[in-house]
Amino acid sequence: MVYRYKTSGTCSAFIDVEMEGNVVKNVVFHGGCHGNLQGISALTRGMTYEQLKEKLSGIRCGHKITSCPDQLVKAVEAAMAQAEQ
Repeated sequence: MVYRYKTSGTCSAFIDVEMEGNVVKNVVFHGGCHGNLQGISALTRGMTYEQLKEKLSGIRCGHKITSCPDQLVKAVEAAMAQAEQ
């Protein structure tokens, strides 16, 4: 199942996350720095939620309190919560 997450405080508008249990299967960012976000999507494929959170949670973009990688962690958390329902 693909979960769409509305981002907050970033240039990207949405993140589509596909999970299999706690493992990231696919990530697509809509908006933002296209090349960098393609790289993040490729690098995070196959990572567990725990690995993703450890590496990306709390990353800031310039003066912003969040970033696209940080929002990805939130998107995965939301996708996993929805899957539990």
